Amino acid sequence: MKLKINQSEIELQKGDITESETDAIVNPANSSLTLGAGVAGAIRTKGGPLIHEECKLIGHCPVGEAVITSGGNLKANYVIHAVGPRFGEGDENEKLQNATLSSLRLADDHLLTSVSFPAISTGVFGFPIEDCARIMLSAVGGYLSGKTGLHRVRFVLFDAKSLEIFEKQLSSMAEG
Repeated sequence: MKLKINQSEIELQKGDITESETDAIVNPANSSLTLGAGVAGAIRTKGGPLIHEECKLIGHCPVGEAVITSGGNLKANYVIHAVGPRFGEGDENEKLQNATLSSLRLADDHLLTSVSFPAISTGVFGFPIEDCARIMLSAVGGYLSGKTGLHRVRFVLFDAKSLEIFEKQLSSMAEG
């Protein structure tokens, strides 16, 4: 499913984000930038040790912000490490929106034209997928309504249920 906004497109697909052929993929990171399990673990495994070494050099990223490293052995040239909130820590919606916007600004700062996002914070951080879809898609839609060099923002969802939730939210954006 796709939604065109100005000269850009939001695209949804089910799959493995580490296989995305966009300029960058987004890692749902923790603030210590440790590539542990889940998406981060898959990025470490497929991307090789360079990404982890670059993360160690950066050292830390606050919740709601993002940093960028190379893509190592991935198809993407860059990995944007966006630190989303843990559900229940307070101000989660704002922090997730800020992590999304920070990722988009980094992509623009590096003159990238495409980026792939996962559903940030919905794994071990426990963020409800419905809220994630609403917040992230709204943030991306608003960002693409302004001046940007991004042509494609893809959400790569791990399972059919998550894809369905994001499709429902994107459909309501298209209608509204």
